[in-house]
Amino acid sequence: MKIISIANQKGGVGKTTTSINLAAGLAAEGKRVLLIDADPQANASSGLGIDIKTLDRTIYECLVSDLDPNTAILPTSVPNLSILPSHIDLVGAEIEMLNLDDREQRMKQMLARIDNTYDYILIDCSPSLGLITVNALTASHSVIIPVQCEFFALEGIAKLLNTIKIIKSGLNPTLQIEGFLLTMYDSRLRLSNQVYEEVKRHFGKLVFSTVIARNVRLSEAPSHGMSVIEYDPMSKGAQNYIQLAKELINR
Repeated sequence: MKIISIANQKGGVGKTTTSINLAAGLAAEGKRVLLIDADPQANASSGLGIDIKTLDRTIYECLVSDLDPNTAILPTSVPNLSILPSHIDLVGAEIEMLNLDDREQRMKQMLARIDNTYDYILIDCSPSLGLITVNALTASHSVIIPVQCEFFALEGIAKLLNTIKIIKSGLNPTLQIEGFLLTMYDSRLRLSNQVYEEVKRHFGKLVFSTVIARNVRLSEAPSHGMSVIEYDPMSKGAQNYIQLAKELINR
């Protein structure tokens, strides 16, 4: 079982889009996948068709009240893909966890209780470097960092890399960077190509060779409560994420 966080404290870089569609891509490749929605906005949950208003068992109860996570996991419409949904209450979890001795380890302890039936667990982190994201990185084997092909792309990365370094030095010495994923790529724009070259120059082999192109279908799919692979399997976005799933499996 491999646990991978998808993290970048910069918002709007395609974290949740990647979490949903990489999870669906891995499931389409026959892998058993659990997506953990660790973002209070709960976009990964609603993006996979979960009605978050009706839930009384979410990641919040698992982290704060020691609820058995197996009782909160829900199936999705994608075969092989389950989700541990989130809720706006998760905003308060950071404050509630502050007084706990093992506050950075709560997610790791939670994951240890999950039935060992999954090949991959993906954690969709919130766009912050708060305690929940620290928990996710402490519990993970590796982290995927989505990078938007835009002018300030590399600006936030230094901060994230510093956080990863701090976590490696104490909480999780074996944490690896799985890779940098370029998102919202537009081959017609010189800027997209410049960002790609710059990231590649900085991080070399750590950059996924799969690039996620700008694609209308990708932004439409969540409003239908579907991954793009269900919504339009022939679209560029769906093909990109299937390719990414294959690349991840082959690493």
